[in-house]
Amino acid sequence: MSLLADRAPAKVNLTLHVLGRRAGDGYHVLESLVAFAGTADRLTLDPGAPLGLSVSGPTAGPAGPTADNLVLRAARGLAARVPDLRTGGFHLIKRLPVAAGIGGGSSDAAAALRLLARLNGLALDHPAVVAAARETGADVPVCLDPRARMMCGAGEDIGPALGVTPLPAVLVNPGVPVPTAPVFKALGLTVGETRAGAAHPVIAAGLDRDALVAAIGPARNDLEAPALTVAPVIGEVLAALRARGCRLARMSGSGATVFALFSDRRGAVRAASALRRAHPGWWVAPTFLR
Repeated sequence: MSLLADRAPAKVNLTLHVLGRRAGDGYHVLESLVAFAGTADRLTLDPGAPLGLSVSGPTAGPAGPTADNLVLRAARGLAARVPDLRTGGFHLIKRLPVAAGIGGGSSDAAAALRLLARLNGLALDHPAVVAAARETGADVPVCLDPRARMMCGAGEDIGPALGVTPLPAVLVNPGVPVPTAPVFKALGLTVGETRAGAAHPVIAAGLDRDALVAAIGPARNDLEAPALTVAPVIGEVLAALRARGCRLARMSGSGATVFALFSDRRGAVRAASALRRAHPGWWVAPTFLR
């Protein structure tokens, strides 16, 4: 059988409200509007090869050892739930920055589950696929069907696809890995604690570009301030994007990647070109979020 292939798009948190920390398991409770970029890793599956993973691409080095990669964790998790599951050899072309707040590893794992589901005739909402996604990581379930939607709880509550109009955007990462744990630690919530703050705006389905930007403008990313204490360069990225005429600039996830929304693709491309010239060490990607 020929190779199967899929994209693993960057996951961008357009909003991220931290509501508190659960008493039972200590997980942080979130409300987040998630969208997905055209910028992506690429994953292939060779059904004729034994289960395994090879990695290449510009960010392959920081991705870490293949034996512990989320792609293999997801595949093994599904194989443990589906008797005689057909697997194969994966090859990941890694283009997204690592430890960057855009869910690269989670999206890779979700792509692996999509490929295995396709190979074995399983629906993406098959209980075994969903359970394997949840076991692999908190962000993997929302990446299974990469379309804009709300993600709540510790990642297990996934809302319906919202069908938003694609948003012209620029993603920028300053090349500083920011692990999630220190950012949540800097947020300083104790187990069982809840946070006061403005409620997350209701995001209706089918919003056009202007309505969506207006809806998310009053929202926030509650991890942005603690991330700035871990990686102050995030503030420099935000300032650089805001100086390029964007409509909104905000950090994604736990950082250090920042996104900026623009009125049109031309403005996003112009801003990306200027940022690349001014900061050649930064990862800069003009894209659409949807």
